[in-house]
Amino acid sequence: MASSSSLGSSIPAPEAVQVLVSSLADESPIVREASMASLKDISPLNPLLVLDCCSAISRGGRRRFGNMAGVFQVMAFGVRALDKNDIDASYIAKLAKIVTAEIISSKELNSDWQRAAASLLVSIGSHLPDLMMEEIFLHLSGPSSGLPAMVQILADFASADALQFTPRLKGVLSRVLPIIGNGRDAHRPIFANAFKCWCQAVWQYNIDFPSESPIDGDVMSFLNSAFELLLRVWAASRDLKVRVSSVEALGQMVGLITRSHLKAALPRLVPTILELYRKDQDIELIATYSLYNLLNASLLPETGPPLLDFEELAVILSTLLPVICMNSDSKEYSNFSVALKTYNEVQRCFLSVGSVYPEDLFSFLLNKCRLKEEPLTFGALCVLKHLLPRSSEAWHNKRHLLVDTVKLLLDEQNLDIRKALSELIVVMASHCYLVGPSAELFIEYLVKTRSTCPKELRAICEKGLLLVTITIPEMEHILWPFLLKMIIPRAYTGAVAIVCRCIAELCRHRSSYNNNIVGDYKARDDIPSPEELFARLVVLLHNPLAREQRATHILKVLSYLAPLFPRNINLFWQDEIQKMKAYISDPEDLKLDPSYQETWDEMIINFLAESLDVIHDNDWMLSLGNAFTKQYALYTPDDEHSAVLHRPSILAVKMLVRCLGMLLQKVNDRAYVRGKIDWMYKQANIAIPINRLGLAKSMGLVAASHLDTVLDKLKDILDNVGQSIFQRFLAFFSESYRTEESDDVHAALALMYGYAARYAPSVVIEARIDALVGTNMLSRLLHVRHPKAKQAVITAIDLLGRAVAKAAENGAPFPLKRRDMLLDYILTLMGREETDGFADSSLELLRTQALALNACTTLVSVEPKLTIETRNHVMKATLGFFALPNDPIDVVNPLIDNLITLLCAILLTSGEDGRSRAEQLLHILRKIDQYVSSSVDYQRRRGCLAVYEMLDKFRVLCICGYCPLGCHGGCTHGKQIDRTHGNFSNLPSAFVLPSREALSLGDRVITYLPRCADADSEIRKISAQILDQLFNISLSLPKPLGSSVYGDIELCYVALSSLEDVIAILRSDASIDPSEVFNRIVASVCTLMTKEELVGTLHCCMPAICDRIKQSAEGAILAVIEFVAKRGSELSESDVSRTAQSLLSAAGHVSEKQLRLEVLGAISSLSENTNAKIVFNEVLAAAGRDIVTKDISRLRGGWPMQDAFHARVTKSSDPGKGENSSLVSETQLEDEILQAAIFALTSFFRGGGKVGKRAVEHSYSSVLAALVLQLGSCHGLATSGRHEPLRALLIAFKAFCECVGDLEMGKILARDSEHNEKWINLIGDLADCISMKRPKEVQNICKIFSKSLNLQENFQREAAAAAVSEFIQYGSGFSSLLEEMVEVLCRHVSDESPTVRCLCLRGLVKIPSAHIDQYTTQVLGVILALLDDLDESVQLTAVSCLLMILESSPNDAVEPILLKLSVRLRNLQISMNVKMRADAFAAFGALSNYGIQAHKDAFLEQIHATLPRLILHLHDDELSVRLTCRRFAPLMEIEGLLVLFNSHIVNSDHRSDYEDFVRDFTKQFLQHLPSRVDTYMVSTIQAFDAPWPIIQANAIYVSSSILSLSDDRHILTLYYSQVFGMLVSKMSRSTDAIVRATSSSAFGLLLKSTNSVPWKAARLERLDYTTKGQPDLNEQTLSERVTIRTPQDNKDSTST
Repeated sequence: MASSSSLGSSIPAPEAVQVLVSSLADESPIVREASMASLKDISPLNPLLVLDCCSAISRGGRRRFGNMAGVFQVMAFGVRALDKNDIDASYIAKLAKIVTAEIISSKELNSDWQRAAASLLVSIGSHLPDLMMEEIFLHLSGPSSGLPAMVQILADFASADALQFTPRLKGVLSRVLPIIGNGRDAHRPIFANAFKCWCQAVWQYNIDFPSESPIDGDVMSFLNSAFELLLRVWAASRDLKVRVSSVEALGQMVGLITRSHLKAALPRLVPTILELYRKDQDIELIATYSLYNLLNASLLPETGPPLLDFEELAVILSTLLPVICMNSDSKEYSNFSVALKTYNEVQRCFLSVGSVYPEDLFSFLLNKCRLKEEPLTFGALCVLKHLLPRSSEAWHNKRHLLVDTVKLLLDEQNLDIRKALSELIVVMASHCYLVGPSAELFIEYLVKTRSTCPKELRAICEKGLLLVTITIPEMEHILWPFLLKMIIPRAYTGAVAIVCRCIAELCRHRSSYNNNIVGDYKARDDIPSPEELFARLVVLLHNPLAREQRATHILKVLSYLAPLFPRNINLFWQDEIQKMKAYISDPEDLKLDPSYQETWDEMIINFLAESLDVIHDNDWMLSLGNAFTKQYALYTPDDEHSAVLHRPSILAVKMLVRCLGMLLQKVNDRAYVRGKIDWMYKQANIAIPINRLGLAKSMGLVAASHLDTVLDKLKDILDNVGQSIFQRFLAFFSESYRTEESDDVHAALALMYGYAARYAPSVVIEARIDALVGTNMLSRLLHVRHPKAKQAVITAIDLLGRAVAKAAENGAPFPLKRRDMLLDYILTLMGREETDGFADSSLELLRTQALALNACTTLVSVEPKLTIETRNHVMKATLGFFALPNDPIDVVNPLIDNLITLLCAILLTSGEDGRSRAEQLLHILRKIDQYVSSSVDYQRRRGCLAVYEMLDKFRVLCICGYCPLGCHGGCTHGKQIDRTHGNFSNLPSAFVLPSREALSLGDRVITYLPRCADADSEIRKISAQILDQLFNISLSLPKPLGSSVYGDIELCYVALSSLEDVIAILRSDASIDPSEVFNRIVASVCTLMTKEELVGTLHCCMPAICDRIKQSAEGAILAVIEFVAKRGSELSESDVSRTAQSLLSAAGHVSEKQLRLEVLGAISSLSENTNAKIVFNEVLAAAGRDIVTKDISRLRGGWPMQDAFHARVTKSSDPGKGENSSLVSETQLEDEILQAAIFALTSFFRGGGKVGKRAVEHSYSSVLAALVLQLGSCHGLATSGRHEPLRALLIAFKAFCECVGDLEMGKILARDSEHNEKWINLIGDLADCISMKRPKEVQNICKIFSKSLNLQENFQREAAAAAVSEFIQYGSGFSSLLEEMVEVLCRHVSDESPTVRCLCLRGLVKIPSAHIDQYTTQVLGVILALLDDLDESVQLTAVSCLLMILESSPNDAVEPILLKLSVRLRNLQISMNVKMRADAFAAFGALSNYGIQAHKDAFLEQIHATLPRLILHLHDDELSVRLTCRRFAPLMEIEGLLVLFNSHIVNSDHRSDYEDFVRDFTKQFLQHLPSRVDTYMVSTIQAFDAPWPIIQANAIYVSSSILSLSDDRHILTLYYSQVFGMLVSKMSRSTDAIVRATSSSAFGLLLKSTNSVPWKAARLERLDYTTKGQPDLNEQTLSERVTIRTPQDNKDSTST
């Protein structure tokens, strides 16, 4: 303790507090905030010292100190912290005088410093209220600019300390009242607010001390006087603000003045308050507060009889009702909370009146409702709703009046009134106001409102109905079975979901106590019958996605209502309804199924059918049918126009008609059935397509049991089309009417015929279909013109075909007679003549054509088989659809899909055996070829897709064998064909497979192969799959006797597998060069073709080379060259001759010069790889023909044969690699000579043709190395401003890439290749690309670059180093080369160029992982040496490489140099380079994995030496450094520190979180490592001079935290005063705000600590500021005010 006392007395605490107070005026807000926080913290410890410093600094006032508000706030804290024993009245009086003097010197009002000054005076008043008031009273008398401020201070004091203020109210009023009467209008709101606060203080005092009354006669007299002044003068002011504040004060005073005085004031006070309404939302709230207080004071019975009778209150209440209306809709106001408060206060006013005059108020509200004035009616309903639960007993005898009044309002249309009325009905129900018929009327009102009103009101009605159903047991007997009546009416359809939900809840509740619902249901005869309910509910199920889960609630109701229906239905519904509920349980999942509506419709129809089967009661079914017909009107709109727009009604009608059709299917009464189908046809609006479809499906359902009855009806309709007198009369005047009406009837008839066939029993339809088709009855339906009618007729024909197919599936097959005629009908209805084009089509026409194609597919698929003539006719009429434009895509795409399906159906159903089907396939494919090679992208895409689908179907035919029953594709009774023998004589002809030659693979390959190089990626993908299908099929077919596939069959399967690998890559959209893909495809195809197919491909190459897509043409040429190069030796002389002729023909047809040169290159290749003489003779022959037949001098693009002669001559020139490299080998040439050499090399790359390309390929390594080295040289020239050589070299380099086909490398060169700072990375990217694309060249290239590291020019060595550093990672396969490269790199890490040193080091850490272990020691030695390099970039590279190598280094390689690495990394952790600091910390962390064995103790010392720096940099300015330091936790072996380093505050970037971490760290550190505190303090204090302000601030905070928490006397003696003094210095001299702010916080930590207890008694020397010659603290500098005590001073004082 002696030490602590000495320490506390030695620190300059007064000076430190002065510094903090002075910092309140700092220019930085963070410094001001930190100083304020520290002063607030230390104020409770020595409030007198803080007050001394603040009073000293405040001497000059606001003019000399810029932040008096802060000073006054600190002083207020200090005064509040004073102990009673420390209070010196004279001293406090001086403080009060300072504040009041400052206040009266200013004319400002309500500024920051004034509020702070007022808080100081209020704090003084909490200790010495009389002193504070006397000081204020001194400035109340006489003219004073501070009068408003003084009154406001008294108001604040009353609010803050009502118990001390209230007993002194008399004194306040006696002094204030005489002087405020003449106050200016601007000050009156302040005075009125003061009266309000004083009155509130009195009310609070009365609550705390109810037995003591602070109001005597004098106070009452003063209050009455003040009340009169406010009421008669200020409340009548023209200034709205004065009036409002006066009314607010009067509202607090009404309960304090005498009742007689209040009664006399009421005639003036009430109008004054009411005048404030409709001014402003906030003003309305104030007025309502005051009015509520007035009503309480006037009406409360404990203070006497009411001062207001109800007639006088009626005016007030009439004013308040519209306020409810204005504040009920929160959307009208920006401040919803104010509106809600006003609404609630108004309700409290009514409640106060209701407590005194309940019956009068009830009558008043009902009268206002009857007036039907919207604001008054709405307000009255809201009040009734609010008061009914509270006044239920008082009003219960008059409930009939309320019921009658509510009945009058049921027809109101105002939305707000309907909303309030709905809520009131629910409240009435909850208090048993709803009984008898009126209850049902109100429930029906809620249902009706829910069905027809906007969303907000619908929600209210829904909640109301649910509340009434679930929570009010008394309503159960009213709701059941009444709610069943709400299901049927059309007007209530929108509320069916909530009604069904309520019914389900009622039934569930009643079933819980075994209440029989059947008895109550049968007791009433006005409830719909079960048949009517069932008919209505089943139809309303039609939309599974209807709002509020309507379908689910309907199903629940049906399950609960099962006892109302005939026997046995309950058990069936329990199962079936659960399945249906499960299907629609997830609406979002349901929407994903495009056919969900159709599936749901079928489920409903099946549900109805099976229910009828279970019921099996003919009379009940007849009654149900009558219910369906009776309810038809519920779903039909009022007029046709609304029918078109109201889709839900149309769908409901469709469902009703289908349900009726299913019911008629079950009925045995033919007359009944005929009557109902007559009714259905009569009622159906067949002008609407959906209605037509529903009617047709219904007729089809009836036809399943009553086919003849339905057909008779349809024949009658057909015979009577247009025969009525009215129709003939209208048709006489209007041709369009006749056409439209006829189209509708014919469309409906066609659909009805189709669905009758679709649903009719298969065993009886053959004769009917034959009669229908054979008598040309359908031909009468072909004259329709409207697209929808055409679609209906096409659908009908499609259904006829499907009926035939269904009969075949059911074992009753029969051929569709006159099938070809039906196909002709369909093609006619498509609306296209044979000569018409396919380019322009309307939307409906496209839909018609899509349906027609679908119907054609159906007809083609049934017996009998297609004839060739019919096939050709159908294909001629439909193939043109491939040329349709893309838009609209949602219609055109399905049409194309249908067309492809049709072509596949033609393929599968035509032909008698495999050969004929192969011929059929080739015929169709050749018809599609024009679209496959079209110039339009989408046509090519469609053509390729069609080819692929057809080949897929054909492949299935080939691999699935044959079926004795004639099945196509796979089946359970199929047999595999033995393909090992070529003899198929033992099989029927229908099952013989085609031969490979029948596929004409050569022709097909050259047709689809160019598409694999197409510009469109999707086409490339499909084309590759086409080739795969072709060869899959060919390999699955039997080989003809005596034939042989080229090469070994195993090679073919290997090539096929390679082709499928390419397809897999394309399907995954992997990033791969298209040219690389094409080359692999060509290589596979070349292997897979037989010699005959190869010859066919070459003979037919001319169209492919002349393809309209340039990329495809180039691809065809490359393919030809590849085929000739690999398999040219197999060609005979005649094959060579024909191939040459094809190529020469292509050269003549190609107009683009570049393509022509490519074709001539192919001719040269043919010459080289086959018979040159034959090729040259063909060239001569072609030239001779051209000379005779053409004017060769005028041919566009030049004479091709001349180019051919040139190509033939170049065959003799074969430049060697020396010629290529010599062009760029001289590095000392002048710019002009260098550029000329580069231009020559560029010309050779571009114009050398195939021969030149081969020469470059032969010398690839040397050419590439020379170009890369020159790239370095040219970048060196570019640094000196000579850019032309670099640009020329880049052009040459790109030409080289194009020459050798390295497109990816060309893309790399195109990226920022001229930016000097990126050229090293560019070389690295080139090396990566070469290593992947040409791995065989890596070895030669590496040898060249390794030798190039000895060149004299720096830039060339840098280029070589960049290349070697990348290539080394691909040297796994060349161990000797790898060893040589490592040796070269190690040798050149001492190169004079820093870039070379960096690159060599990077290369060493990229040694392949399989070999890195044997070189790790060598690499680490190089890194250790370069960590001391003089160049910072080399050091940074060394640290980065160290991080990489440590990921895989063994312990024995690192441990010998562990400590050396640690020391060097610690030196780099204070680098100004951000990345260097971050990497140095990270590398040090990585070393911790190795410091666990022999060097553990030594490395632990390194950790402790680094830890202080780590803590400081945890909040570094740079994010990368912070993130690296946060990963240091594994280094700490102390459990507490590990937990702390893993906490969330370590990962936070907020300063406050960092400071919390430092404090927690300090606690753990002092507990577990007390012996290292000295070392840590030394390191931290050294960081006070760090170059980064944030690190200085961190060091200040860390050191202060240690000293504030440590109890080590030695540490405190050594460092406490030193750090304290340095903080003072930092505060006075630092230019960085963060340093000054942290210093302020540090002062707080040090002064708050228990180690500095003695300073708590320190005082600042009291200065007599009136004495002349005394120093002015405002004019002193910090260095003059503060004496810094150094450690030497402490030592001297200790010794003495």
